[in-house]
Amino acid sequence: MSDDTTVVMRGPQDAHHATWAMGSLFEHLLLPEESGGRLAVATVTQPPGIATPLHRHTREAEAFFVLAGEMTYRAGEEDFELTPGCFMYLPQGIPHAFRVHGDVPVHYLALTEPGHLLGLYDEVGVPAGALRVPGEGEGRSMEEEIARWNGVGPRYGLEVVGPPIPEATRS
Repeated sequence: MSDDTTVVMRGPQDAHHATWAMGSLFEHLLLPEESGGRLAVATVTQPPGIATPLHRHTREAEAFFVLAGEMTYRAGEEDFELTPGCFMYLPQGIPHAFRVHGDVPVHYLALTEPGHLLGLYDEVGVPAGALRVPGEGEGRSMEEEIARWNGVGPRYGLEVVGPPIPEATRS
């Protein structure tokens, strides 16, 4: 076992490092510095309507396990409907985008390998004032946040390669 890691255990009532970004809540369960940079884990809660542009990560692979809610996920040339119990692995460099739909927020477990990608959300967003999605007027304005994504993203290997998934693509 290396000197740069230790056992990490967090229970449901433990204080979390949490961020509001993209109108969403990111609760960090494992910070990259706790795994020697190898892995980061968060639960993410995103309200209906949230959509990302088509993008890729040049340094990280990602994995998701949906706990609640629904989302359409585009990975490469394929679209997937993710519902509770669905798992998705995205290798490094695969273009991807998603759109949250339905009547309830999507809630999922997110893993990145190596773990530094979740720091991007901390730089773009703000510390969460509560463990819930931000309300009206909480967090940064969308205009300010998009400017921050464009400025900070390249340092994390984030490349935007296309538009968001249109709402009409969902069947």
